Amino acid sequence: MKTLSIGKLRGLQQLANNDGIFNICAMDHRRSLSRLMEGGHVIEGGTGYEDMAQRKLELCTHLAPHASAVLLDPIFGAAQCISHGALPKSTGLLVSLEASGYAGASEYRTTELQEGWNVEKIKRMGASAVKFLIYYRPDLIELAGKLLDMVDTIALECKKYDLPLVIEPLSYPVGEEVNNPAQFAAVKEQMVPKTTKHVTALPVDMLKSEFPSDLRYNKDKAKLIDICQKLDKASQVPWVVLSAGVSFEVFCQQVEIACRGGASGFLAGRAIWQEAMNIDDSKERAKILNTLGVDRLNKLKEIAAKHAVPWYKKLGLDSHELAQTTEGWYQEY
Repeated sequence: MKTLSIGKLRGLQQLANNDGIFNICAMDHRRSLSRLMEGGHVIEGGTGYEDMAQRKLELCTHLAPHASAVLLDPIFGAAQCISHGALPKSTGLLVSLEASGYAGASEYRTTELQEGWNVEKIKRMGASAVKFLIYYRPDLIELAGKLLDMVDTIALECKKYDLPLVIEPLSYPVGEEVNNPAQFAAVKEQMVPKTTKHVTALPVDMLKSEFPSDLRYNKDKAKLIDICQKLDKASQVPWVVLSAGVSFEVFCQQVEIACRGGASGFLAGRAIWQEAMNIDDSKERAKILNTLGVDRLNKLKEIAAKHAVPWYKKLGLDSHELAQTTEGWYQEY
């Protein structure tokens, strides 16, 4: 069983609600948000800074009060939402470390750190935790090893600054899977639990996991729960399920299944707010976020409250004693 330091414990507390459930709203999108704003198109140079920052402020203003924490990026969102008073003091802050997208070929993807950004800066700005995304396939052994080394290095930095590290491994299709989504879905059911075993063997503190199947091809709820239980068994840390841009209706099903399989909540973005982001009128966007967006977030919270496992229970801890403290502990800290 992994033991957590005081700083990491505090960070995880800040990301979760009072019952130990993660109800986190993702807002760190860059390219995908730009595409939504441009009606599905990618424009050269991307959407302008002011427009992107404004959308982050809107998302945070309307949705953060209803979330246990938010995930923001350093370019357009994290400092901006703090400095404009859009992030409530009671809402945790998870900040991404990686650059948007990936380097390398589409079937051999590598992650890069955001230039000019690091763990120490995330600590100094007062964030609750660090998030790092990797594109990962356990069967690409050489690349997988390089990515795990990268995660290990970042984990050591997080240990130095006593910040929780949330790792987000995403699978992707290669070879025949690229044009055969059903084949990739079948591979994913085996690959996600194996990936989980690899990444959580490192000194990470929380897993942001993709749903380990595809509801278009596997509709057997009992089997899906079993796959999630395999993921849970493979994970040495608490985990949440991410939305990956699926529809809200599909994500509700995924959250229930994942939580019944051992997840400690959800970390959702576009499934909650995507309809608002391709609307030009700011008042109409605010209306949609305040109604549809808040309603969706609350619905997901209800599902998680009913089925999710408190994060500390995954670690075999009690909410009233997350770590043993002794007289003079601060002298060794």
